[in-house]
Amino acid sequence: MAGIGFELRNILRKDTYWSVLQAYGYAGIISSGPWILSILGLLVIGLTSVSSSGSGNQVAQFQISVTYLIATSLILTGFIQLSFTRFVADRLFEKRDECVLPNFHGVLSLVTVVMAVVGTIGIFLLFPSQSLTYRILMVGSFVVLGNIWVGTIFLSGIKQYQAILVLFAIGYGVTVGVARLCTSYGIEGLLFGFFLGQFVLLLGIMGLTFHHYSSPDFWSWEFLKKGKLFRELIWLGFFYNAALWVDKVLFWYFPHTGQWIIGPLKSSPIYDLPIFLAYLAILPGMASFLVRMETDFVDRHAEFYDGIRNGASLDYIEEAKSGMVRTARHGLLEIMKIQCVMCLICWWGGPTMLSWMGISMLYESLLYVDVVAASLLVVFLGILNTFFYLDKRALALRLAILFFVSNGLLTFATLMGGMTLYGFGFAGAVLLVVVVGLYQLDKTFQKLEFETFMLQ
Repeated sequence: MAGIGFELRNILRKDTYWSVLQAYGYAGIISSGPWILSILGLLVIGLTSVSSSGSGNQVAQFQISVTYLIATSLILTGFIQLSFTRFVADRLFEKRDECVLPNFHGVLSLVTVVMAVVGTIGIFLLFPSQSLTYRILMVGSFVVLGNIWVGTIFLSGIKQYQAILVLFAIGYGVTVGVARLCTSYGIEGLLFGFFLGQFVLLLGIMGLTFHHYSSPDFWSWEFLKKGKLFRELIWLGFFYNAALWVDKVLFWYFPHTGQWIIGPLKSSPIYDLPIFLAYLAILPGMASFLVRMETDFVDRHAEFYDGIRNGASLDYIEEAKSGMVRTARHGLLEIMKIQCVMCLICWWGGPTMLSWMGISMLYESLLYVDVVAASLLVVFLGILNTFFYLDKRALALRLAILFFVSNGLLTFATLMGGMTLYGFGFAGAVLLVVVVGLYQLDKTFQKLEFETFMLQ
């Protein structure tokens, strides 16, 4: 383990209440900081642009354009994100560190070409009435974002959490500053600020990679060779990202809930605002998830598999397995407890928060449902991560497909059912995959020794 695992252990070793608070606060900032910085950056751009130019329409167009860029780039690069991270992890396990940098160049080249072709075709066909500058900046931002997602998940895989947070702070600082200076140029000025900030962020990610790895080769396509990328991870990355967005897309394009913003792009204020606020409530659960996974569970996991590789006694292996099961269960239970508290806080303070932000009370019931759904999503992430550690790729893929299908079907059913059911589709889908995931995780732990020895 490197990075945050060592840091958290050092903090928790003090064994005081203050050290526990420090560890969870540190984990919360590291795990959710980049995402929070991204959202705050876009909000600051919106607020300052409206106050200076008085044009709320161009700000809405900018924010929706960026939202679609983020969604589509995440889904498209989902095909390579997890699979390439696993490729890098395998090479590091083989002590072939010199393979990392040239293959990183290779995957960035592949992503750049694919994103440029797809982005150019899509944006120039779908936005014929927009200015050429707008379309060029959209394509450029689409390509840069695709590279950022691959680079970010790569740095996450090698535990460079602090670096990611610093780079996002710099990138979105540039975004806000340049966009603020270019407000008078309309949506094109705002998009230029976004593109430039993301480009700086990408340069930082690439620079950090160059700093950590060296190689006599500049390019390599080894990651594309047969057997180097796992098919399950390729499809899992796509289906998981698609599952997170399918309910939003349905709300955007359902006649009664969506409204046109720019070109073919629509938004759904009745759904977008509550789900945005609900996602802010998962920061404590994410902190707990990171602490438990990077300390207790990783230690027990290492004891179990090291014992098998080193020929330890059966009693030792069984005890190590029992410890791993206990920490996994305690970790998931802790996430549930923390998010239950967050749900109660949101239910208690929901009306006040909506009133303070000037949001209609019509959003109140949807906010409560979305907070529960987002809390369950953290549990689902914990389950998926446990399957990743156990190398149960097929099980994780089936859960991601189930999440995508159930979220789409249930969200559509609730849209047809009327406003009182809004949000229950997403919540029902997450609840379903959590229940199925917990059942499959329990079965996996029961057969863990048998399957591990059979694969040796």
